[in-house]
Amino acid sequence: MFPRLCILVAWIFLPLAQAATGAEPDHACPIRLTDVTEATGIAFRHTDGSSGRRHIIETVTAGLALFDYDGDGDVDIYFVNGAPTPGYQAEAAPRNSLYRNDGDWVFTDVTDQANVGDTGFGLGVAAADYDNDGDQDLYVNNFGPNVLYQNNGDGTFTDVTATAGVGAGDTVGAGACFLDIEGDGDLDLYCANYVQFTYENHVNRTVGGFPVYVGPKDYDPEPDVLFRNNGDGTFTDISTQAGIAQSAGSGMGTVCLDYDNDADTDIVIMNDVRGNFLFENDGSGKFSEAGILAGIAYNTDGMALGSMGIDCADYDNDGWLDLFQTAYATELPALYRNTGLGMFEDVTRAAGAGIKTYPHVNWGIGFADFDNDGHRDVFIANGHIQDNIQHYSDTTAYEVRNTLLRNTGNGKFVDVSDQCGTGLLPIRSSRGAAFDDLDNDGDIDIVVLNSRREPNLLRNDTPSDNHWIDIRLRGTTTNRDGVGAHVKVIAGDHSQLAEVHSGRGYQSHFGMRLHFGLGDRDHVDRIEVRWIGGPTEVYEDYDVDQFVTISQAAPDSNDP
Repeated sequence: MFPRLCILVAWIFLPLAQAATGAEPDHACPIRLTDVTEATGIAFRHTDGSSGRRHIIETVTAGLALFDYDGDGDVDIYFVNGAPTPGYQAEAAPRNSLYRNDGDWVFTDVTDQANVGDTGFGLGVAAADYDNDGDQDLYVNNFGPNVLYQNNGDGTFTDVTATAGVGAGDTVGAGACFLDIEGDGDLDLYCANYVQFTYENHVNRTVGGFPVYVGPKDYDPEPDVLFRNNGDGTFTDISTQAGIAQSAGSGMGTVCLDYDNDADTDIVIMNDVRGNFLFENDGSGKFSEAGILAGIAYNTDGMALGSMGIDCADYDNDGWLDLFQTAYATELPALYRNTGLGMFEDVTRAAGAGIKTYPHVNWGIGFADFDNDGHRDVFIANGHIQDNIQHYSDTTAYEVRNTLLRNTGNGKFVDVSDQCGTGLLPIRSSRGAAFDDLDNDGDIDIVVLNSRREPNLLRNDTPSDNHWIDIRLRGTTTNRDGVGAHVKVIAGDHSQLAEVHSGRGYQSHFGMRLHFGLGDRDHVDRIEVRWIGGPTEVYEDYDVDQFVTISQAAPDSNDP
């Protein structure tokens, strides 16, 4: 990087970007987030395994998963951790950690009992019921062989990586997603890879005499891997025949979505300082790369961003899933609005989406309706990769605050980070972020994984009379978790669309229970579910402020 040039660009570009959106006014923010980390009993502390040699992998660890591993209705937390790099000294090997949610914001470390304490160099994670046996399994993407943990249904897991054939070799893993590529009812597995790094080809560099971490352009890109689920507990690498292996990038965050509403699941990959990929599914599990044609490979200025995390949601409630990606310092994140015409438009400036994050590196990202007003807000996790940035740049810092953007409901966002309670006060170098209702009180809470530090758990204490409904799907002929299903909720004059995902954000997993804020609407008229590989089913007449499980109609049954 060239710090003087970056500072000059920041001085010139940032005022122009702010002018494009108008000054962000002071709004009375209804959202209240409270940092409750100390009271939770969570003792996890992340390490990047750094020893001072500044290997590139240290900068990109790690994500986390929110999922109900024991099926008790409480969302549990799985933290991914780094591992020692050459020269690192530690009394005990760092490991990933699983914390069971015992209710009332108390969590218990059950890593040993559950047998999920992987000690590999962790990056990404995804959870899903890949074997359709009624409980959620866990996949960890590592620098080195990946790990698949099969849930035994009794609070324990078994490492079935070798049997399943999904180790994926000695690559630098990144985001991971389960998806049903051909609608056959079995969840397949997509593994993003970063760059072709080894300890032997490590690159050293300095800026202004100070040692720095290098970027992905110092290494060759790495193709991603797609595994087809064979339905018998094993997977087959179909990367080449499916059209994935032909495109090599520096993959980071991933999300799988039906962006063109054609009833099959497409794949979006964030490529760090290279053009992003959109693998369009032809319906049979064959893909063609369409990132440039769809308008998401580069931002509106034609720039390949330092692409980190990615999430999707219908933020403007027009029936099409939009995308929000995070980016590097002195770059705007990118909000891509789905036009419904097979392409996206970069509306970041017009929407006022993340202008104040411009000086910082952004990582974790998530759409969530934190105040239940029927409009999805955005949380962004921030933190630099250079732990000595203060020595040669005064535009940012290694540890900074995270960002909350409130959706005003008219296509625009307002930065309310200074107005929403103690949850946005911690100064950290954050990476993964995940979102779900951890206390089952009807609003979305936040967990943030911080590099080299303890995590932050943010309880949503928003005072509101707004209503909500949470929906969990149960497939029968389709995959058990309903991954890939489109769910539309109609309440009076308001219609919202959401989709079930496994893997999203920055190398993380969250949100398999679909949360819909309803504002002042006190009744849900209709819920429409378009199952992947199955029909669209309609369910009518629901009370609000409740958790609902919707099971797919049994074959040959007309009764939902």
